[in-house]
Amino acid sequence: MREEDIRKVFSILEREYKKWNAPVVTLVAQHSRDPFQVLVCALLSTRTRDETTAKVCRRFLSRVRSPEDLLKIPLEDLERLIYPVGFYRNKARQLKDLAKDLITRFGGKVPDKIEDLLSLKGVGRKVANLVLADGYGIPAICVDTHVHRITNRWGLVRTKTPEQTEKELMRKLPKDLWIPINRLLVALGQRICTPTRPKCDLCPIDRFCKKVGV
Repeated sequence: MREEDIRKVFSILEREYKKWNAPVVTLVAQHSRDPFQVLVCALLSTRTRDETTAKVCRRFLSRVRSPEDLLKIPLEDLERLIYPVGFYRNKARQLKDLAKDLITRFGGKVPDKIEDLLSLKGVGRKVANLVLADGYGIPAICVDTHVHRITNRWGLVRTKTPEQTEKELMRKLPKDLWIPINRLLVALGQRICTPTRPKCDLCPIDRFCKKVGV
């Protein structure tokens, strides 16, 4: 895919995106521009449906606005607060550890460097890049299952893992497209370019897609 075509695809997706539901972490970022809120909602969203994450994040953020708030909540109360996200008991303990780490190592602030973010327990590249992109506005490519699947379907990359996809996209995408790719492709992947039986007849960028593996 040439850069000219890539820009056309992103332009079309930006226009169509307004018709789709925005990913919950994107909504949090647009509302607050708070790296801490982006981080905790990204962690809560893993292995959880977006509809569930949205409800839990609203409830969670009504009580928790900082690592200090998180540390004060008893573990059992925290478990109830984030139920029914996937693995809520494990995530409650993880969030407690995260709060301690942020306070003791980073003065209560979410770090803005990839190496520091990856040093936090439970934070992988996907979440770290999402915090950089949506929390800080720092160019970073968050590759989740949607970004990995769709860019391979397009034929833009030919990769086996999200980490490989991230590296290839960093090489092929203009830097100004790094931040929006996750927001756009998550929405596209949830609505149209689904894992099975993608709705190619409804896809606004069908003519640009090589449909690899479809």
